[in-house]
Amino acid sequence: MAEALRRAADAADQDGAVPEETAAAVQQAIEEAEAADVAQQGALDSAQALAAAALGGRAAAARTAPGGDAASAAQQAADDAAQAPTAASPDVRAATRAAAAKAAAQAREEAALMRAWGVAPDALERMPFDQRARLADRLRVGRLGRFAELVGRFRQMATGERTRKVEHASGELVGITLGDDLSRVVPSELATLGVPVMRSVFAARFAEARLMLYDSRGEQNTGKGAVIACVDCSYSMNEPGPGGITGEAWAKACALALLDQARTARGDFVGILFSSADQVKVCRFPAGEPHAIADVLYFAEHCFAGGTDYQAPLSAAVALLDEEFNTDGRQRGDIVMITDGVCEVAEEWMRGWNDAKHRLGFRCFGIAVGAPQAAQPGSVLDALSDNLRTIEDLSDTRTAADIFRVI
Repeated sequence: MAEALRRAADAADQDGAVPEETAAAVQQAIEEAEAADVAQQGALDSAQALAAAALGGRAAAARTAPGGDAASAAQQAADDAAQAPTAASPDVRAATRAAAAKAAAQAREEAALMRAWGVAPDALERMPFDQRARLADRLRVGRLGRFAELVGRFRQMATGERTRKVEHASGELVGITLGDDLSRVVPSELATLGVPVMRSVFAARFAEARLMLYDSRGEQNTGKGAVIACVDCSYSMNEPGPGGITGEAWAKACALALLDQARTARGDFVGILFSSADQVKVCRFPAGEPHAIADVLYFAEHCFAGGTDYQAPLSAAVALLDEEFNTDGRQRGDIVMITDGVCEVAEEWMRGWNDAKHRLGFRCFGIAVGAPQAAQPGSVLDALSDNLRTIEDLSDTRTAADIFRVI
């Protein structure tokens, strides 16, 4: 607003359309606008009110008010100005309105951009103006600028899918079976616990997995351990696909939505960026700790542009799940492998992978981004994955929607 006001004031002064005292008041509004901390709620409204008051020759009240009362003083000055005819020229008034509209549009755009990248409104309000301005510029341009829209769509889609997700869904009852799942024991079995002499019989049947249970179809057991997204950052992932979207952008937008999902579920999230065998970067986002926006942006921006190797990132993922199991006793984590490459793995490594999967109880979701050959039956990615799909249309985030219901 300040720059637009300055130009309008200079032009009006040259034309002689504005009295000297009103031009001075406009200059005061410019100074106030430049000094405003637009990171605080209502600061934009304050600057607009100051400008309106100045054009009516009533900015003195806002200028002399204490810092905490600047917004109320500006509003009062604006109200006063509305009660009297303004001495400013139509050109100055039009410039003021246009500048205010542009500033408001930029503020809305910035808020939407920050939401897309998961910057909480309270964190944004606490952020100093200079830092906020630099962050907004960084998110608008370069690689992050190309990711912004896709990241926002992924986050919105994942949020919608979370509302449909039910953990341990009972599914459709189809009969009676035997087992030791106490959540599905039929009432007649539970009734025996009310008879003291039958409690030992119940315990024996439980130990032998011979309790009568409701049998159901369509159960979904979600993971309890960490969510680990392995993102291929090889050279080929930077090649634009349909709509100009790269495989890297799709993969990282999906990973950031998984980060949101883990944060909502108060679970750990780990992003593993990989390319060639010696190019692996692990980014950890523990549950219960605030996620610094700088760490999130590093994860989004970093790229190796090398070859493709599966063993190194998946070994790192297994090591993390093994550490989690040994430390906290948690199992059933989820690994999401997003790649467009095809590579081989050693037979001995594959045996170790299968042993670790059986011991730690994790699942592996394979996503071949724009690479149908990587997801062909019998491929290495097919052998590694419990759930495998190919994403050909990178502009459609709904193609991965079911992942957010089961992870």
